[in-house]
Amino acid sequence: MENQNQFKLFIVDDDVFCATLYQKSLRNMGHNDITYFSNGTDCLNNINLNPDIIFLDHNMEDITGFEVLKKIKRYNPNIYVVMVSGQENITTAIDALKYGAFDYIIKDSDVSTKMTLIINKIIRVKEELKKSNPTIIQRFLSFF
Repeated sequence: MENQNQFKLFIVDDDVFCATLYQKSLRNMGHNDITYFSNGTDCLNNINLNPDIIFLDHNMEDITGFEVLKKIKRYNPNIYVVMVSGQENITTAIDALKYGAFDYIIKDSDVSTKMTLIINKIIRVKEELKKSNPTIIQRFLSFF
């Protein structure tokens, strides 16, 4: 199994305090390749760095998380985007998944644990993709 530390992570959040907490907890898990952006525009301007996973804040000043998500998916549908939101809203969660987010998490005291679980889930998905015929999986995923 490939070393999970090889993931390149982006954190996109205009709340520097939250972003710093995420970075700390991700580093504690052994993830060192983390780039932080305080807005969606900077993230999109650096998307050519091809991150594996992006933790994307839903509610930002310059450009909405959904707009950023759509542009990321148009650029490279294989980037795992995890939407992070301050408020629990089922419509937002459904829309995030509809636009291609891999998962949706609420900002709360448990957010670091959730990030760990999601990264582990992505590791498992990548392993399955390697084992099976990727084109079938890609076609299957495109239905959602």
